[in-house]
Amino acid sequence: MSNKTRLARLKAYDPKHGCVLRRYTYRGIKFQEDRGWLRVDEETAKYLEGVHQVPGDAHTPRAFDVCTDEEAKKLEEREEKESKPTLATDAVRVATPRGDTEPAPPPKTSRSSAATKKS
Repeated sequence: MSNKTRLARLKAYDPKHGCVLRRYTYRGIKFQEDRGWLRVDEETAKYLEGVHQVPGDAHTPRAFDVCTDEEAKKLEEREEKESKPTLATDAVRVATPRGDTEPAPPPKTSRSSAATKKS
């Protein structure tokens, strides 16, 4: 194995976005979506960069994330931020309507007055 290595992982299963592979084997290395990153040599990394979700279909998404250590850390941090749901208790800024300083009171209508006008 050469000194230059890279990290590779199979992209998470997401059929809405075309990611349909759950496992992939190349030269005895088994990639599974839940195993995360594996360190591979440069030759293997170059091959994995060209693998698509559907073999022979270049229009499908790539099957692997292939990165350096730094790129992998940034990708993990970004995914972690994106996956956190916004909670009602989080600091949310107040939305104010345009041009209004105070909200207008709701109009006062009653069903009984509307019914008497029809008669």
